[in-house]
Amino acid sequence: MTATTADVSPAGRSDIAHHLHPYTQLRQLEREGPLVIVRGEGVHVIDEHGKRYLEGMAGLWCASLGFSESRLADAADRQMRTLPYYHAFSGKVPGPVTELVAKLSQWAPTPALAAGRVLFANSGSESNDTAFKLVRYYNNARGRPLKKKIIARQKGYHGVTAAAASMSGLATMHQHFDLPLPGILRVSAPHFYGGGRPGETSGEFVDHLVQELEDLIAAEGAETIAAFIAEPVQGAGGVIIPPPGYFERVQAVLKRHDILLIADEVITGFGRLGQRFGTNVFNLQPDLMTVAKMLTSAYVPMSALYVSDAIYQTVADASATVGTFGHGYTYSGHPLACAVALETLRIYESDDVIGHVQRVAPRLQAGLQRFAGHPIVGEARGLGLIGAIELAEDPAARRPFDPARGVGAYFVRRAQAHGLIVRVLGGDVIAFSPPLVITEPQIDEMLAKATLALADTLAWVRGGFVPAA
Repeated sequence: MTATTADVSPAGRSDIAHHLHPYTQLRQLEREGPLVIVRGEGVHVIDEHGKRYLEGMAGLWCASLGFSESRLADAADRQMRTLPYYHAFSGKVPGPVTELVAKLSQWAPTPALAAGRVLFANSGSESNDTAFKLVRYYNNARGRPLKKKIIARQKGYHGVTAAAASMSGLATMHQHFDLPLPGILRVSAPHFYGGGRPGETSGEFVDHLVQELEDLIAAEGAETIAAFIAEPVQGAGGVIIPPPGYFERVQAVLKRHDILLIADEVITGFGRLGQRFGTNVFNLQPDLMTVAKMLTSAYVPMSALYVSDAIYQTVADASATVGTFGHGYTYSGHPLACAVALETLRIYESDDVIGHVQRVAPRLQAGLQRFAGHPIVGEARGLGLIGAIELAEDPAARRPFDPARGVGAYFVRRAQAHGLIVRVLGGDVIAFSPPLVITEPQIDEMLAKATLALADTLAWVRGGFVPAA
């Protein structure tokens, strides 16, 4: 049954009246009201009426330690009582920054990043925006003013600032915003299910992706292209796992043409894929790497940009001629965020959280594969503790549902009715990205609730998409 405003609580009505929601169908929200979440317990959250939900998305891919980790609350309290704020401008630094940058250097996935520097911000969007700016600064400093374009991928997601949204490859982020900005080039996503040609093997699919990249560089001129930005696993674009050999061959092309690699590890960083970073999983050698989300288990906003030593040295020399490095945020390296990030990293290490992911991830992936072959599931896919089922009207023909039907959205509503929060992405892709601390019985609970939602959705589709009474 669809809610009406008469069913909405006072808190919900206040929200409707005053809150402009991000990533929401605003008119539908006005009619139905929000789900008001008031408390968290482990991998569950509780709404204002006391109903519990297993949070199958860790919020927005980010609450790695669940929703009630007292060690993080205690770390925040201690820091708030010691030094609640200071900045890192003009040669000053809050004390916790000095410890965090050393720890992040130890966590760095490559020697080039470990030897470089870390620049803090508040969100993945801001750190990707900073990377966009920094590759311009770097090439200007090297006397290459034409080398500014950035290659990004269809279905990539890099954030919502003007630059980050431009690099993202999702149409809803561009429509009415006059985006993308000039200088963004686009290549296909490495999505074999969605983009593979009839009869094509995975290897042949990689061949044509690499040729597409080579052709684009030849057409634009390598002397005009600064960087290639990529998520190791594309998240919001559909949980897209690249085929074997893809990144190895792409990196060879980039290296040959002196094009920087920006690894967007905002979702995949800090254990989501079963290793510290997606960079480790796919043997990447990025020049710049962005992290956020699970850096603090999302308890406090924070992001960081890893900058290789080679780029740092060029930037530092150029800033000396200008008189200052003219970039930064009021809250860059906020001491509260640093304290929570440090404690988060300590928990990852002391509790062997990444080892836990390696132990329980097979349970999730095997469970998702059981959805393969379902009458309305085109593909089930995943890696580590991230996964998806892609709904399809004709799975054998890889034919999706008409987007106007809202099949994925219906699945999400039914999952919520059964006490599970998941997310629908473009193309009726249902994403799963639970907290890293989820247990095998809780994974079974999540999959059981998803099974109920899928059965409801199949019945609705076979019933002619008629809304429930």
